[in-house]
Amino acid sequence: MSKRYFVTGTDTEIGKTTIAAGLLCAARQRDLTTAGVKPVAAGCEQTPDGLRNEDALALQAQCSPPLAYELINPVTLEAAIAPHIAAQEERVELTATGLVAACATVFERNADLTLVEGAGGWCVPLNGTELLSDVAIAHKLPVVLVVGMRLGCINHALLSCRAIAADGLELAGWVANYVDPDMSRPEENLATLKQLIKAPCLGVVPRLASPDAADVAGFLDVSPLI
Repeated sequence: MSKRYFVTGTDTEIGKTTIAAGLLCAARQRDLTTAGVKPVAAGCEQTPDGLRNEDALALQAQCSPPLAYELINPVTLEAAIAPHIAAQEERVELTATGLVAACATVFERNADLTLVEGAGGWCVPLNGTELLSDVAIAHKLPVVLVVGMRLGCINHALLSCRAIAADGLELAGWVANYVDPDMSRPEENLATLKQLIKAPCLGVVPRLASPDAADVAGFLDVSPLI
């Protein structure tokens, strides 16, 4: 039976892609089929093949069997700013309905593990009335929360957990990802998170100089998801 999850984070730039790619890699190491979706990506670069996003390409590298880029990242935005603002400036239609349909196309492939990676945190706008989390809600996707380990992470994590629960979705697990090498009392913060978050901790990932998906996979336990 195929498993599908929505990967969100406590903030932007806290390693959602690093963790999502690591989880997909861990599943591949178990000879499972995998698929990744980055429904909307801001901060894309012009290439001979069109706009491409570094995060979406990282997910594509962990898709087995391979997936076309356009399936993984259907909405590409050039400016590295909030997606709804980039969409307005670049005159790109950005709606939950469109992204829900794009995800469904990938779901039809019935990979053993499919991860849909959000942008930023849980409450990221798509337009004046919709949030990216509406895509997860529409598909009733359990959520994997990436907690960026730095000062303030406990508050950010618990608020995210409350928002996910308020939207009626299950928190399937969470990952502690160390993003601040100078964080004070890291072990104490981690212990508090483990005590207060009522979901499995899927792994604790140290700050890595070069976060290769295979290296990250070694710090993760994909078992609760599959």
